[in-house]
Amino acid sequence: MDSNAWDERYAGAELVWTAVPNRFLVSEVEALPAGRALDLACGEGRNAVWLAERGWDVTGVDFSNVGLDKARGLAAARGVSVHWELADVTAYAAAPESFDLVIVMYLHLPEAARRAAFRRAAAAVAPGGTLLVVGHDVTNPTDGWGGPSDAGVLYGPHDVTANLDGLETVKAERVRRPVPTDDGEKIAIDVLVRAARPIGSPG
Repeated sequence: MDSNAWDERYAGAELVWTAVPNRFLVSEVEALPAGRALDLACGEGRNAVWLAERGWDVTGVDFSNVGLDKARGLAAARGVSVHWELADVTAYAAAPESFDLVIVMYLHLPEAARRAAFRRAAAAVAPGGTLLVVGHDVTNPTDGWGGPSDAGVLYGPHDVTANLDGLETVKAERVRRPVPTDDGEKIAIDVLVRAARPIGSPG
């Protein structure tokens, strides 16, 4: 989907993704000391706002201006400040090694664009910093629920770790995510990768 399609999807008054932060972001990040954070493909800003509420200096990047407008509204309602940037993450390049935390949540692109985005995300992680990638796993269409059905935009743990030059993998796994539906609880299968840049390592 291009930016116009996402603008249309975000155009309704209600939040598409709710204001609740992703469960894996919370479990993986809540114990980290606050610093500078980058949320790539931040959408309506729920994760960026949650980080800002916990003292992080957050930059949220997305190519949907409508999504960012809703993110600004959510941040204002929560009384926090986030630096919002309108940019396509397939071309966006943060300053090297400049963020203590970089998150990429449910970014689904064709393989070449996805690999490039992951490499840029990894490059932005500062020494001692963390990269967290969460997405719909490649097994989800057959074994899970929801998410894209196009296998070309899905990935597994190794597809992420193969593009994280300079980082050490902390965990790379498939995780189960309960999803409430009108027909009862369903289980989605996500990929979760957490990596870190060692202190003192070359970029």
